[in-house]
Amino acid sequence: MLPGLPPMRRRLRAVRHQLRRRRRLIAATLAALATLSALRTLAPPPAETTDVLVATRDLPSGTVLGDDDLALRAYPADLAPPGAATSAAGRVLAGPIASGEVVTDVRVVGPGLARAEPHETVLPVRLPDAGMATLLRPGDEVDLLATDPGTGTSTVVARDVTVLATPSGVGDGPTGAQGGALVVVGTSAPEAMDLAGAALTQFLTVSWSR
Repeated sequence: MLPGLPPMRRRLRAVRHQLRRRRRLIAATLAALATLSALRTLAPPPAETTDVLVATRDLPSGTVLGDDDLALRAYPADLAPPGAATSAAGRVLAGPIASGEVVTDVRVVGPGLARAEPHETVLPVRLPDAGMATLLRPGDEVDLLATDPGTGTSTVVARDVTVLATPSGVGDGPTGAQGGALVVVGTSAPEAMDLAGAALTQFLTVSWSR
């Protein structure tokens, strides 16, 4: 304590003394706060995300999607594929899909699949022989023949038809069980009309041509 100084002046001198001793620490703290504030200002905002459905496991074509096959995942909004589905339970896969892959409307049978094939008419065709459907894969190009059950004569009703989706689980029972199997194909509009009529009265089969 300095003698002869009033108490207030002594306190002020003590405060200034403490500030001089700690000015380096105070300066370093202020610099750190300024740097942190600048980093927060310059840092980009968090990327916007959107919820999309992804497959929880590898799924074959023709799978009827269930809740266990799908999971919602946050996905960067600018990277999410167009037509990403947010609800697909009960839909039928038009092609195989890998685990973690985003489910889009062009991967399931429906209007989205038709938009993916803009020059074709998408048509489900019932093959009376279910075993025949197990030989087909999405992407196959086949001819469809109609056989008259009365005369046994066959005619080609559609050529170079593209197979878009095939059923799953049809190879376990006897051939022709449960009324055959549905196959989704893409064809021209006139051939789609012929196929629809032939499927009502005749026996449809497929053939591969070179």
